[in-house]
This record gives sequence, structure tokens and C-alpha cells, in this order.
Amino acid sequence: MEEQHEVLDLIEQITRNDGTSYYEIGNMVQNGRAELAAERGFIKEVRILQLNIPHSQNVIKYEHFINTHYKMQDESMDHWDEWKRTPEADKMVHDILEENHIG
Repeated sequence: MEEQHEVLDLIEQITRNDGTSYYEIGNMVQNGRAELAAERGFIKEVRILQLNIPHSQNVIKYEHFINTHYKMQDESMDHWDEWKRTPEADKMVHDILEENHIG
């Protein structure tokens, strides 16, 4: 897959239809797709927890992971594509949440 160039600058909480939730590092486009997914019933809800997070080394590394493994869904989506993480990517997200005093 060709590397994407998405800049990640916000933290959101996504609630799956089964009621479980997870944190994701995204941007306004990705958040808009999540809102659309909620409207279409693919997820229960999404809420932004923090905007304009600092572009730390962890964010830069996670951006690279997402940009090389995933493509941003377009408006014609027929499901929600939850970004599956490696243990290393999980640690990056955990560290980003700590850096921003969330979780």
C-alpha cells in the first residue's frame, strides 16, 4: 500500500456497538468518518477528548504506523475499519494518552 500522509492531531474515544470503547489518535477527517459510521450504525458513538495534541515523537511514530498500514475510509464506507495495532503501536498510543493526561 502506498503510504498515506495523514497528520494525527486529536484523541478520540470510539464506542463499539457492543458497548466497549477504545482510544484512537486521529484527525478531523478520520473523526468525521467515525461520526458517519455512528450515523450508519457501524459503531455506537465517537467523541473527541482532546484537540491539537502536541506532535511528539510518539505521535510521529504512530502516524507513520497508521500511514503505512491503513488508508483513510471514504464516505462510501459500508463498515467501520478499526485500526488494529501491534504491541508496539499499543505502547505508542498508551504513551500519547499519558503525555496528554488521558486514560
